[in-house]
Amino acid sequence: MKDLPKSTPVIVGIGIRNQKESDPTLAANAIELMIASVNAAAEDAGTNKLLEECDTIMVPHGLWSYSDPARLIARAVGAHKSTTLLAEVGVLQTTLLGEAAKRIANKEAEVVVVTGGEARYRGLMGEINGLELDDTVQENEAPDELLKPKADMWLKAESNAGLGMPVGYYAILEIARRHALHQNVEEHRDYLGKLYSHFADIAMKNPHAWKQEAVTADEIRNPSGKNSMLAFPYTKKHNTSWNVDQSSALIFCSVEKAEALNIPRSQWIFPRAIVESNHMNCVSQNADLSRSIGADIAAQRTLEVASMNAADLDYIDLYSCFPIAVQSYATALQVASTQEYTFTGGMPFAGGPLNNYVLQTTCRLVELLRTKTKSHGLISAVSGMLTKQGFGIFSTLPPESGFIFDDVTKQVAQENPPLEVLESYVGNAKIASYTVLYEQGTPSRLVAICDTPTRQRVVAVNEEQDVMDRAMRDDLCEKAVSINGNQLALSR
Repeated sequence: MKDLPKSTPVIVGIGIRNQKESDPTLAANAIELMIASVNAAAEDAGTNKLLEECDTIMVPHGLWSYSDPARLIARAVGAHKSTTLLAEVGVLQTTLLGEAAKRIANKEAEVVVVTGGEARYRGLMGEINGLELDDTVQENEAPDELLKPKADMWLKAESNAGLGMPVGYYAILEIARRHALHQNVEEHRDYLGKLYSHFADIAMKNPHAWKQEAVTADEIRNPSGKNSMLAFPYTKKHNTSWNVDQSSALIFCSVEKAEALNIPRSQWIFPRAIVESNHMNCVSQNADLSRSIGADIAAQRTLEVASMNAADLDYIDLYSCFPIAVQSYATALQVASTQEYTFTGGMPFAGGPLNNYVLQTTCRLVELLRTKTKSHGLISAVSGMLTKQGFGIFSTLPPESGFIFDDVTKQVAQENPPLEVLESYVGNAKIASYTVLYEQGTPSRLVAICDTPTRQRVVAVNEEQDVMDRAMRDDLCEKAVSINGNQLALSR
């Protein structure tokens, strides 16, 4: 490492906060948790000089109302020269990690802080106890930089069919993959239960996990009083846990700055490569619902520019908002079945603060990498309904050719052009994929994405009990249907 370019980016400090206070009046709010994480990251690095000399603080937007949280943080931690950046929901969390490292590599900054957090558990406890909680007030200050997604993540035709919450979209993608792999409905549900039960076991070894208790495959697979079915085949325990009080912070700096501040090399973790696809097809616009073309391309590009294969990775965390994301990413990276898919325990168990899980994961990865010389790890991100995909590789060893932040959006757009989706259609079609949505534990409607004979798409529904029962018992993909408007009838 003697000949490293002075502008090589390194992570030198991390801070993680996990608050589970039953009395919400004693609990910190989201901005206070972020401030605590940033201060903890500076303490981890061994110097507050990093904050005094911070060039930019970056924050992904969460379920809170602060207009410029980075400015509140900067004032609280003494980062008085820092500019502020806010990334709206729909911007990949890897974008902030990549942007931080890139600015340092390009000599546009010497110190960058990336932080985020939520206090949803505090809010939930307040609601349960009928309390109106005080929160930090910000007078509509605007960030110096605002990152926004460039397109919508859902269509009117999808909303009209009742697809609102992400779980329905992801369940449709899950069933499409099951069909493509010729899996039996019940065996597939067994697999999903076993997959996430193992994740719960891994969470028990993660000191920062929100839930640290064993959960059996059957408890995850089968609906019950505390584990309602949300969208077949997904129960609540397949879903991310976002009612958490969690925050994290990472401090990036240049090698030159780390050396000037005498930060031990044992603290240094090198970003090697971050690659994203920001192509924004809505779910029903994708010709192949069984795979993520963006993930396939971005994953292989990440490994390529890092000069690695999946087998070279000591630690892997596949984004786990729902099982389909895990499986799609494992396929894209060609992860061996003998490798672990997560080192945190995943979002249902480690905790899934809305727009901060990837930062939590990266902090945990830094901890693990520091315990093993010559080690490498991968984190991954999703935005939207598996709409955007991001991958990042970090290591105790510097990248041979310097840090690379790449965007494969153009290639993904060329290989995955959007299909036309009709808001109304009369005629015959075939089911591409589907799910059954639930309301308060009861099946409410079948929602199916269907292919017309002219390669258009229509999102159609059916609320008949016998049709919904059949959809959860048999495989309806490729079944012939007739559609009137957006009402679906199975052909006899």
